[in-house]
This record gives sequence, structure tokens and C-alpha cells, in this order.
Amino acid sequence: MNRVFPKAVLFDLDGTLLDSAPDMLAAVNAMRAARDIEPMTLEALRPHVSKGARAMVGAAFPGIDAATRDAWIPEFLEHYRRELGRHGLPFDGIEEVLSAIEAAGSRWGIVTNKPEALAVALMPLLGWETRCDVLIGGDSLPARKPDPLPLQVAAERMGVMEADCVYVGDDERDIVAARAAGMRSVVALWGYRLDGDDPMSWQGDVMLDEPRDMLDPARWVG
Repeated sequence: MNRVFPKAVLFDLDGTLLDSAPDMLAAVNAMRAARDIEPMTLEALRPHVSKGARAMVGAAFPGIDAATRDAWIPEFLEHYRRELGRHGLPFDGIEEVLSAIEAAGSRWGIVTNKPEALAVALMPLLGWETRCDVLIGGDSLPARKPDPLPLQVAAERMGVMEADCVYVGDDERDIVAARAAGMRSVVALWGYRLDGDDPMSWQGDVMLDEPRDMLDPARWVG
């Protein structure tokens, strides 16, 4: 049985490392309050978080058309900047996993579709600014997930081969990107999913129910 952590682990951020839905909820509810609409519940917003800002604004205002939704994205991001790190926390067990990876001599980084500036701003709030080996945001490169480029660049910056990396994510885009990049993938079942999402169909290499499952290196190989 394999008892060695991967040489490098890359993580998605929202819905994988960080339960950021409460921060996102504060942002959409600020927008709703400005329009005299009652607050949205966390349960209603949570499944949309990994789909990005457009999905969250669309969920918060289901009656608007696509053009209006897109025009409201800057407003959402401005509210989110104010709420950044105020409500959300790492998922239970994540800090233990990151410490175990580091103690084993392996390294970890983040590849997210969140704008880079927002992801970077979160790092000191989480105490990760000196621990995270590489951070690639959704606007860091000409392409973002599900394109494999961000994962490939992350591996290059870490000085490791793609085959020596594992990518952990809670959205189908994460698994598609990992496969295209030549990395093994872990489906984070503790993350955010719509009711119609079928993680089995994503064909990830490993599916784990909770972050602490990653504390056993044998679980990384399926």
C-alpha cells in the first residue's frame, strides 16, 4: 500500500480548501438589500459557489437576463472584496491535511478560477501566504480551468513534472483540467455541487468524502 504523499498537491480554492460560501452570501445579500429584496439563504447559494460569480449572481437574481447579470458582476466583486475572509473558513480538517503534506516534505499550491488579486488577498487572512508554494488565479493566464494551462504552469513554477502532481477539486472543470494536464485528480465530495451534478461521471481518479480522508497517503491512489 502506498504511504507516500504526492510530491506536489494542487488544490482548487472555493469549495475545496475554503468554505467561502458565507462571504459570497454576504456579497449577494448586499446587492439584494440595495434592491429591496429579502436576503438569500446560505443553503440556496452554496451549490452555485464553485460555478463562479456569474452563476452566483444568476442564482441570487433568477429573473434577470444574461446581459444584466454580466453587468452586475463588478458590483458583486466589489461587495465580495469588502466581505473577503470575514465569514468563511477552511473546511474542517484542511489545516491538518496541509500540515501533514508539509511535514512529509511535499509541497502544495492553489489553482483557482477566482481572480488572482482576491485569492492573493485571502492568503494572509488564512495564514497561508508563506506556505502556499504557487497560486494561479482565473485571470493570471490567457486560459483558465477547464483548460489545463493553469495546472501546467503551476507545475512548471513548482519545478515538478505534471505526472508528479495531484489536483484536488470539487467541480467537474477541475477534473477535466487535471486529466488534460496529465495529473491525477481527487474529487472533493465535501464541496459545492448542484443537485444535478454527478461526480461519478467526471471520472476522477479518487473520490473522497471529507478532507481528513487525505491524511492517509494511501487514499490518494484510489
